[in-house]
Amino acid sequence: MTVSAEAKLRLYELTLADGRSASPFVWRVRYALAHKGIPFETVYLGFTEIPRMFGGKFKTVPILEHGETVLAESWDIAEYLDRAFPGQPLLFKTPAELALVRFIDAWFMNEVMRKMFRVYVKDVHDAARPEDQPYFRESREKNMKGKTLETFTADRVSYLPAIRTSLAPLRTHLQKSAFLGGSAPNFADYIALGGFYWAASAGTLPLLERDDSLRDWLARGFDLYGGIARDPGIEPLFE
Repeated sequence: MTVSAEAKLRLYELTLADGRSASPFVWRVRYALAHKGIPFETVYLGFTEIPRMFGGKFKTVPILEHGETVLAESWDIAEYLDRAFPGQPLLFKTPAELALVRFIDAWFMNEVMRKMFRVYVKDVHDAARPEDQPYFRESREKNMKGKTLETFTADRVSYLPAIRTSLAPLRTHLQKSAFLGGSAPNFADYIALGGFYWAASAGTLPLLERDDSLRDWLARGFDLYGGIARDPGIEPLFE
């Protein structure tokens, strides 16, 4: 890994019309790179540009290029970073931690992000670059059983209570710990923080109630690594 580790890293990210990097999966990798203290170069892509890269091998971001190694999928990238840079802070200190964080990811995606998609998918469409919007609409509406983005999200406010309820395990855990990883953040925090940043990057409807106890953890998370997620242009997450 020594020769490869010395090569420059490039992270291919999704960009919205305002230039903001919005993918929740990109953000978990951004946090992972900061966690390990690895510098990288960013390459911004619109939705329609992603399939044109690397001979159409990948359909989504993040994509990490490191020397001759090119890989996508945030989990593949995270595990690769620990293999390629074992001398820098590990994302997964033990196989047990890796397994537990994978479980948290499965829970968060199924119980939280799936519901958030129902609320914010049209907002993401509206925030995308104009040239990407037709592709975004067509590709998402294929899975909406004949509904348009507008009809799919027409009752989105009614989904907020279910999302807020689904976050109860995070609130319970964070009553006793500063982070999901304990006294310091780990990849579980980065997964969840990436999801919340995605909601704030394009969302036009506050996700959380004003007095939600997640406020303190979100503030700590957005402040990590020199304020990695402190973007004055993002929408408020709280009512």
